[in-house]
Amino acid sequence: MILAIDIGGTKFAAGLVSAAGEVVAAERVATPRDGGAETLWEMLADLVEPFSADVKGVGVGCGGPMTWPAGEVSPLNMPGWRGFPLRARLAERFPSVPVRLHNDAVCLAVAEHWRGAGRGSANMLGMVVSTGVGGGLVLGDRLIDGGTGNAGHIGHVVVDPEGPPCGCGGRGCLEAVARGPGLTAWALAQGWKPATYGDAHDAGPYREDREVTARELARDAAAGDEVAMAAMRRAGTALGVAIASATALCDLDLVTVGGGLSQAGELLFGPLEEALRGHARLDFARRVRVCPAELGQDAGLVGAAALVLAEERYWSAG
Repeated sequence: MILAIDIGGTKFAAGLVSAAGEVVAAERVATPRDGGAETLWEMLADLVEPFSADVKGVGVGCGGPMTWPAGEVSPLNMPGWRGFPLRARLAERFPSVPVRLHNDAVCLAVAEHWRGAGRGSANMLGMVVSTGVGGGLVLGDRLIDGGTGNAGHIGHVVVDPEGPPCGCGGRGCLEAVARGPGLTAWALAQGWKPATYGDAHDAGPYREDREVTARELARDAAAGDEVAMAAMRRAGTALGVAIASATALCDLDLVTVGGGLSQAGELLFGPLEEALRGHARLDFARRVRVCPAELGQDAGLVGAAALVLAEERYWSAG
């Protein structure tokens, strides 16, 4: 068994993954909003403890930025970790087995290539569209890391040079346009007022002092709200333009799209396909297929485990 760890701004997850890529046991806890470095580490240590016996390796996906492959992490949504030596700390705890760490979006892409919608594709881009937009790139049936481990970071492909400012300091990046919080902010500025707040068990009237989510936006779009529908078209179009550019550059067979926003279905994938087909005009680019990711909440753990279990394809560092 491989101990797999998935660390993000919303949750910490840990579990055991078999050689076949199946999650056989897992636990998840909410990420603390204001934890310091050691508080976060202790919470992670407690989470992995039940899965620590007789593991053959440790694979980790973590939000970035990070130094790779050293694994010093500074997740944007976790201010308690800045330059935190996560890989080294885990290596101290598990001294006799390999410990590998990569960006969480890369791990999601690896999971889809290894055991999900990308099986059988030698050249694919795996994307995550959620609070942020990230990705991982597989060419020639191998993960491409790039010079700093950030290859495939499609969220910072520019889709509109005059578009909104991005957290990276640029303007008009795909992430600035299509990430969930940016999309809801755009819709609110256009006059959208959500029909309900929260999930079904917590639904209630919209109040301006409550944070709204992309899930609510997608729900209202499905119900026919014109502004919500326009927001989904805006995101889908931006994704299609970015994928067309990536396809022309990398000669892709397949793009998988996961993350919370992908659950909007045709509301997102319809305008995505329209924009993609309008911009991918070269013969070789027209063959690219786009499909939803398959593995859901287990993808991060499966991809992290693959850094160890399928190292010949997904791990190139020492």
